[in-house]
Amino acid sequence: MLTRRTFTIGTLATSALLKAADGRIGFPTAARERLAVSTYPFRDVIGPAKMSLPEFAATIPGKLKVHGIEPWSPHFKSNDPEYVRGLASSFERSGLRVVNIPVDAKVQLCGSAEDREAGLAIYRKWVDAAVVLKSPGIRIHMPHAKQGDEIECAVNAFGPLVAYGASKNVVINIENDEPKTEQPERIVSVLKRFDSPFLRSLPDFCNSMLINDSATYNDSAMQMLFPLAFNISHVKDSESDDGKTYRVNVDRIFAIAKNANYRGYFSMEWEGGGDPYEGTRKLLEASLRNLS
Repeated sequence: MLTRRTFTIGTLATSALLKAADGRIGFPTAARERLAVSTYPFRDVIGPAKMSLPEFAATIPGKLKVHGIEPWSPHFKSNDPEYVRGLASSFERSGLRVVNIPVDAKVQLCGSAEDREAGLAIYRKWVDAAVVLKSPGIRIHMPHAKQGDEIECAVNAFGPLVAYGASKNVVINIENDEPKTEQPERIVSVLKRFDSPFLRSLPDFCNSMLINDSATYNDSAMQMLFPLAFNISHVKDSESDDGKTYRVNVDRIFAIAKNANYRGYFSMEWEGGGDPYEGTRKLLEASLRNLS
């Protein structure tokens, strides 16, 4: 299991910060133990009148032979403490560790002061859930803002949340997810402004292809994001959008992660269509080949 670490907030040079908080202590080193299953690809399996999140989680060790889970926030019935404590108990019975919680929530961090505080309250509750589930981090989104104000708005909006995460020893992760707002260049700009071990990148292997359908650009995105990542990365070999399928070389991206000295978890986020169990197995095999 992950040994939780405590960091000291302060203004440090980025290189020194990464050296101090690069995940060398506390994360598993065995290849299979570094792997996890995202529940996001199993949207047709988990839900009302389908499997509950605990029922699905119980299938992971037997069907997929790993013990990491990345539960997507819409798969939670609630983030109220009683439900989350029950979820933690069910994951423990199944022999699972939570590696991250991707949080998709309707928040307006760049609106009015009231909107911002309401959004931060939602995110703080997910930080509290991460504490109960012993998750090292949560993933949130870059806020939508007026053109030209994106960086400044994100820096101002994230400040209280990063401080709250630091007080709970929970990292706030930003993913190269939405092509219009979460370009890797923008993420790097915000993270370097903070220079905090509690605000980190979440490199997704393929999402930046939707910004620029170029393997060279996608590789560049990974080279920017992996040095700023801490606990989580999303593995996929393809992504579909608006009827088009984008593909990446998984082996090459694992080499980029290794070169960046990334020591955290890799979560399988199959997006290739068809049976998500079979697709996830395919990604797990590729991951083990690269990590072993």
